[in-house]
Amino acid sequence: MQTTDFSYELPEELIAQYPAKNRTDSRLLVLDPRDGVRDALFADFPGLLREGDLLVFNDTRVMAARLFGRKETGGRVEILLERLLPDNRALAQVRASKAPRAGSRLKVGDRWLRVEGREGDMFLLSLAEGDFTSLMEAHGHMPLPPYIRREDDSFDESRYQTVYARREGSVAAPTAGLHFDQPLLERLADKGVDTAHVTLHVGAGTFQPVRVEKLEEHRMHAEWVEVPEKVCRQVEQTRQRGGRVIAVGTTSVRSLETAAAGGELRPYSGDTRLFITPGYNFKVVDALLTNFHLPESTLLMLVCAFAGYEPVMAAYRHAVEQRYRFFSYGDAMFLTRRQY
Repeated sequence: MQTTDFSYELPEELIAQYPAKNRTDSRLLVLDPRDGVRDALFADFPGLLREGDLLVFNDTRVMAARLFGRKETGGRVEILLERLLPDNRALAQVRASKAPRAGSRLKVGDRWLRVEGREGDMFLLSLAEGDFTSLMEAHGHMPLPPYIRREDDSFDESRYQTVYARREGSVAAPTAGLHFDQPLLERLADKGVDTAHVTLHVGAGTFQPVRVEKLEEHRMHAEWVEVPEKVCRQVEQTRQRGGRVIAVGTTSVRSLETAAAGGELRPYSGDTRLFITPGYNFKVVDALLTNFHLPESTLLMLVCAFAGYEPVMAAYRHAVEQRYRFFSYGDAMFLTRRQY
């Protein structure tokens, strides 16, 4: 398949610029490859699950990773911290009229960052005093996606964060989880639905389209993931009782499938570059809750691999016709894995 096979027309007014009033107010498009699509509400989601099912959430927490400052020469810079490293260092994207040179300094508030060099498209930055966590607490902004064309607001600090987020490290939210609030989680628990947590720290590369026509030539950006032994046991117990493993978000899919790359689900901690395209053999996940994704993105390719190319692209056309809200603050889809 070609990258352009995953293109679709989306009116700009369907790109959600703000979250729904309440987390559970979104719409839900349900796709079963055998039964087609139907329209629902996210509040109906518990009715799609059965006692004994396992929901797997990504518990990463979004960092206030966008910083604004100046170069020593006075020019403005925008910094997006991508990954925190030991010894007060970080990998970051830096936007400026002219790329900063190695050895130069950037000032954010009253703090100076030193440009140590470059690693690919990223800049390696260091702090002589304090740490990046305290820098973000003092001067950071929520890193809203580029298609949200407004400045971040105070409500984004909570709404662009899942209610179960606990491990800081992402520059983008695992957006399928934004629809859950505590009362809904309690309804699911009362129904006998089990929950598990993996961690994948989402990088800014998640918003980038594939820039090559042949999918096999694309190289995925690295993201850090952890699948604990407890989750592996929960998946096995779910299988034994006849339940389904349901991933909340594509990041949960990639976490579980990375940990099962050897053919069997095992604990895993480290980077993943797993690129899932049509034809991939899923080893763990039976159903998926996800938001709508950008045209020609790796995430749309993953969803097409999961539920079938034709059914997913038809569902996207239906969503546009029915004026669903798209992307991070938009509506959701619930998909059953296609059986080949």
